Amino acid sequence: MTESDIQAMVADYLRLRYPSVLFHSDFGSGIKLTMGQAIKQKRLNGGRRSWPDMFIAEPRTVREDGDKFYYAGLFIELKKPGTRILTRKGTLVSNEHIREQFDMLESLRQAGYKAEFAVGFDEAKNIIDEYLGHDGRS
Repeated sequence: MTESDIQAMVADYLRLRYPSVLFHSDFGSGIKLTMGQAIKQKRLNGGRRSWPDMFIAEPRTVREDGDKFYYAGLFIELKKPGTRILTRKGTLVSNEHIREQFDMLESLRQAGYKAEFAVGFDEAKNIIDEYLGHDGRS
């Protein structure tokens, strides 16, 4: 299963389970681009190549570990099953691209968004359900 497959599954899930929720999926992520296309894509993304794959444009107040947090929306960086984000010791892997994505997620968190990695469809679904609620209503 590719990241593109997972992205399609997540988009389908959102349309079915949360039909009134606005979301955007970055189809361009993960596809091979020519050098010219890559330069243009980077320019159109503010000079950054590590934007997350999905954005759910739903502000929420979420309870986490007994505290309430307000988020302006949810960003998800999707990864195919088996992708390692952390080492066994709990530190970030040395992969440069994953480190760039981690830094972007952290920047988005600092800007008031919930921003998470999701390895596989099930993890993405769980993050979405926890964020939006389990009743299927937006």
